[in-house]
Amino acid sequence: MPALSTGSGNYSGLHELLCALPSQLQPHVHSQDDSTFLHNMFGERSLHSLVKIHERLQHYEEHSPAPILDSAGSLAADLSEELQGKSASEEISELLNLLAKPHVKSLLSVHDTVAQKSYDPELPPLPDDIDDDEVSVKIIRLVKNKEPLGATIKRDEHTGAILIARIMRGGAADRSGLIHVGDVLREVNGVPVDDKKPDEIIHILSQSQGAITFKLIPAIKEETPSKEPKMFVKTLFDYDPAEDKAIPCKEAGLAFKRGDILQIMSQDDANWWQAKQDGHANPRAGLIPSKQFQERFALRRPAASVLQPQKISNRRSSGFRRSFRLSRRDKKTNKSMYECKKSEQYDMADVATYEEVTPHRRQSGAKHRLVVLVGPTGVGLNELKRKLLISDPQHFSVTVPHTSRPKRNQENEGVEYHFISKNIFETDIHNNKFIEHGEYKGNYYGTSLDSVRSVLSKNKVCLLDVQPHTIKHLRTAEFKPYVVFVKPPPVERLRESRRNAKVIPGKDDKGSAKSFSEEDFLEMVSTAQQMESQHGHLFEKIIVNDDLTAAFTELKVALKKVETDTHWVPISWTHS
Repeated sequence: MPALSTGSGNYSGLHELLCALPSQLQPHVHSQDDSTFLHNMFGERSLHSLVKIHERLQHYEEHSPAPILDSAGSLAADLSEELQGKSASEEISELLNLLAKPHVKSLLSVHDTVAQKSYDPELPPLPDDIDDDEVSVKIIRLVKNKEPLGATIKRDEHTGAILIARIMRGGAADRSGLIHVGDVLREVNGVPVDDKKPDEIIHILSQSQGAITFKLIPAIKEETPSKEPKMFVKTLFDYDPAEDKAIPCKEAGLAFKRGDILQIMSQDDANWWQAKQDGHANPRAGLIPSKQFQERFALRRPAASVLQPQKISNRRSSGFRRSFRLSRRDKKTNKSMYECKKSEQYDMADVATYEEVTPHRRQSGAKHRLVVLVGPTGVGLNELKRKLLISDPQHFSVTVPHTSRPKRNQENEGVEYHFISKNIFETDIHNNKFIEHGEYKGNYYGTSLDSVRSVLSKNKVCLLDVQPHTIKHLRTAEFKPYVVFVKPPPVERLRESRRNAKVIPGKDDKGSAKSFSEEDFLEMVSTAQQMESQHGHLFEKIIVNDDLTAAFTELKVALKKVETDTHWVPISWTHS
């Protein structure tokens, strides 16, 4: 068989040879399968492309240009000086003008810089004072840019040696693959570190620029690359490593705000996870407190700061038909404003840390996500619901509440209310069939889970207005609630925008409409702050109702995106 030529000018001949090989080998092939295999292999376009790449690379290696000189800049300067004394001619003037142009000088300067530079790696010489007892020593040189090296150190409590404590995923040390957890650090840029504190070594590293040389004794057993699956979490609290006294290295910490999406890169450390911001260009991971560590930290705080459901007072009822809130005078005679089903599993997890999430997009024909509106009394929830219903009554709908009071004239079952007996109502309460309920003037009123299911089953968007502490019981794969918090503007703006507004009572509260008072404004802002502080980690959208028209437009745009865009949702909603 003829040998394959590797000459760069013989690519077309090589192509012909590859095409001819199957027929030349035909006498030696004993089966049709082998013949088919050879034809397919030598006729594969990717094989020809690989050969072509090989030929191009070899051609470049054989003919790679080398600079004739490395002082083109000084030569041009000498030439200009020489030509200055010559008799002026059009060609000489043009050449002098050309050589004097800044971009030509810059080009020649760059040429000289490249021509003089050696691109072969320069490794430092091995030190002469290596102990005979040291089995092996690693001399590593890393180029340090503005980013941190991505490694933390600690002192071994027993030996006193400085050890590599962790390697941050995606950082310079991790990308090099040369430094591992457990390596003993002996020198940094020729400076011994045995007698230095970790903080002093970190200071040396932070002050170093360019290449940094490490002398390391390898760990007995180098760490094996972790094959943890991708895990994304939504943060439910704010975190600033600069203010965290517990973090082992503040510089390695990752700051985030409540609601950020983080990709967890490593959970090797039980107390400190490694994570990076989803979609962030920085490949280096940072340290964040683990879920368990953050929960323990939060539970050590005073009991008053632990999240607890709060009863929200209301100066006047806006009617049970719209919302089951009691006025102050009615609260005095009622033992409890709300009751909702208990969830021991959730109550144990009331410390907000992280929630594992996954991308989710509503499929065509699937039920809509439940839309939950939350906000203090008077902020405009009912007005926003009413505008949504009017804008598209075939798309948006609200639930029909239940009551134990007798049906009045001109009322219809399933229109104003679902009318049931007090005994049945109490049984349904016992069986956790209500999202929330209350008692008003001796009669029960409530919103049932089945009333929500009824709206969703008609392929409509269900708009639900509830107290914030009931949201946790609706956060299921069945409802997938999209929670919108409507908050008021500052008090100064409330006085201006609500100057002529009225609180309109509902059918079951026959009081006359009244204007907002200064106390109402202060309570609205205070309640909103309390809601956001205690339940803000459950809110997916926050709208400031400064102007009703603008707030409605913002809400409608957001609800449209819920139906068409991809959103992060708890992973349990898609794996149930």
